[in-house]
Amino acid sequence: MAKDKIMYVCDNCGQESAKWIGKCPACGQWNTFKEMRVSPTPSAVRKAAGSFAADSISSRSRDAARVLRLSDISAHDDPRIDMHDAELNRVLGGGLVPGSIVLLGGEPGIGKSTLSLQTMLALAGSATSSAAPDGQQAAPRRVLYVSGEESAHQLKMRADRLMGIAAANSKLDALNSQLDNFLILCENSLESIFEHIKDVKPEVVVIDSIQTIATEDVESSPGSIAQVRECASALLRFAKSSGVPVILIGHITKEGTLAGPKILEHIVDTVIQFEGDQHYMYRILRSIKNRFGSTSELGIYEMQQTGLRQVSNPSELLLTDSHDGLSGVAISSAIEGVRPFLVETQALVSTAAYGTPQRSATGFDQRRLNMLLAVLEKRVGFKLMQKDVFLNIAGGLRVTDMAMDLSVIAAVLSSNVDTPIDDGWCMAGEVGLSGEVRPVARIEQRISEAEKLGFQHIIIPKYNLSGLNRKKFQIEIVPVRKVEEALRALFG
Repeated sequence: MAKDKIMYVCDNCGQESAKWIGKCPACGQWNTFKEMRVSPTPSAVRKAAGSFAADSISSRSRDAARVLRLSDISAHDDPRIDMHDAELNRVLGGGLVPGSIVLLGGEPGIGKSTLSLQTMLALAGSATSSAAPDGQQAAPRRVLYVSGEESAHQLKMRADRLMGIAAANSKLDALNSQLDNFLILCENSLESIFEHIKDVKPEVVVIDSIQTIATEDVESSPGSIAQVRECASALLRFAKSSGVPVILIGHITKEGTLAGPKILEHIVDTVIQFEGDQHYMYRILRSIKNRFGSTSELGIYEMQQTGLRQVSNPSELLLTDSHDGLSGVAISSAIEGVRPFLVETQALVSTAAYGTPQRSATGFDQRRLNMLLAVLEKRVGFKLMQKDVFLNIAGGLRVTDMAMDLSVIAAVLSSNVDTPIDDGWCMAGEVGLSGEVRPVARIEQRISEAEKLGFQHIIIPKYNLSGLNRKKFQIEIVPVRKVEEALRALFG
């Protein structure tokens, strides 16, 4: 009988080695290599994950093993599962792809379990499909929710709160009859999970969370690099062989990585991250990796006592009417993914209390803020060397659109001279190092969003005028070529 193979795996980055090493050559950490025993024979979990191929799609697996010409492969889109959530469908690229494995990450307490539970409840019940025509009801799907952190009683209490059914028992019984397809399993052993999957035959599997699941093939504690990688690999083999999509929930570690090292992000098909400040009511769902769609999509939710509410028009929530007559506030027309929205940029400039001035940015890249302040001082002539500058994107939003540059400079200058920007003005433009206002993409959508929300003036780069039909817009379009022209239009 062949003996088990001994390998050493870095507990920080997942680097493998045939012998123990004091310092990891990949991440540079000391004393992070842990011993791991690898069996040469197929383990129980590998057999369980691979056995679904023979039961369900063995013919498809044999066809996939053949060598095919590129012209012989059909280019049709895979059918997607409607998640009954327009924001989640947008981030996933149109819905959940059968046979895919999705990693949902975020800090503890941000709302990962709430989002997954309320989505699976709608998927298992007779919820109205957002993609079905004429409000038709989609067929319910059999969902297996595997929880390694909470008990069944805790999940039941959360489900009752999310569905808002703390009412009469008759109503509770009616809803229970509709949710017979929602199955809960409280288990930490991966081998036992596969046995239950084989019995109940679910259509969607949720693992909450991947750090709490362990397999007997790895002699390390749950949540370690070896356990997370081996469990994710087994679930990936199950998803690809059976065609059942798997959703993994992972935590953010203290180093800021998602569910351990980057190796887990390479295993899964899609990585979506739940962001937001726990002190704010808004949550941002952002796609980091997506093999079936774009990674520039964004979903916005509002945290309420009854769960997460989809925000279909974020511009009306991110803009406030209380800044009338206040300096340091500028409105920018930004785009994240395919969605345009107006965001409020707040700036505060004050005399430095200490020798070294402070530069702080919330929701905006601080290095880009330093570059814009240098442009404002070098090209426009405003001395901010001895002043503190604080920048904040209202609503706890983090925006990466380069069109925010013009509003950042306008808000900083407004606070510096203590002069408010008149109501009805918004702007969009990227600022270069020489002080020029560079063109931005999809300018018509930005102008239409500003006009829809009642703005009378919008500042855009002059280079965006080519090919733009100005007659179809009622809003006044102010083209500028340099930062000085934009500031002159705002402050006179």
